[in-house]
Amino acid sequence: MGISEKIATIRNAFNLNNFSFSKRIGVTGTTVDSIINGRPQADGTRKKTKPGYDVLTAIINEFNINPDYLFGKSDVMLTSEVKKTPTYSGVPQVVSVNESGNENVIYVPIKARAGYLNGYGDSNYIEQLPSFHMPHLNNGTFRCFEVQGNSMVRTFFDGDLVFGKYVENLIDIKDGRVYIIVSKNDGIVLKRVINRIHERGKLILKSDNKDGNYPMYTINAEEIMEVWYVSMFASKQMPEPVDVYDRLHDLESKIVELQEQVNSKN
Repeated sequence: MGISEKIATIRNAFNLNNFSFSKRIGVTGTTVDSIINGRPQADGTRKKTKPGYDVLTAIINEFNINPDYLFGKSDVMLTSEVKKTPTYSGVPQVVSVNESGNENVIYVPIKARAGYLNGYGDSNYIEQLPSFHMPHLNNGTFRCFEVQGNSMVRTFFDGDLVFGKYVENLIDIKDGRVYIIVSKNDGIVLKRVINRIHERGKLILKSDNKDGNYPMYTINAEEIMEVWYVSMFASKQMPEPVDVYDRLHDLESKIVELQEQVNSKN
């Protein structure tokens, strides 16, 4: 719809005619008629008048209209119906402390992930999660998340534990480092991040697993609820020895055999 059709829709939504609508916004009925229906032309057609700034401002203020609706950027007519987008909080909504007043590390296992999306700001929910104190994790708030899936294989494996420090400002996210991103749309994800918040209001999320189907994708800043910088991890996976160590072990065994042969001859 063009802007004249949008204005006609607003008029109809409030059960008004052109005259009563014009009185509400402080213009003449002729002005509204020329905007909605157009002025008669010599050739018999009608040419619609584009509404000026004062008319648009009056419509927006009088009827509490969402400006983005008038200009075709939104389908939501009323400002009161526009969903409020939460801004990123510079501090965690809930923290846990021990008897000494030191912050605990709250543990979020895989089975608790779904509940965490709704309860991350609920103190009663957070208190139900396991928590513990680690003396060397200080100067910040930390969470421990259990890794799920294989998207970060080569760095982290399914079932590993990653310890994240709360990121107070999205601008501080460093390119190429690993973060835990908590969002309503994507849930809890562990990804390597490229920061484009300043330029585009987005983060680019990458997976370390190059063998599977894990494409890069973006997430808008307004979708993000929490970000945790991975500063430590614990894994049950022991790295396999690389070839150079295999060759070194083989060489060492041959040297031992040679020594034994020399000793036996002596």
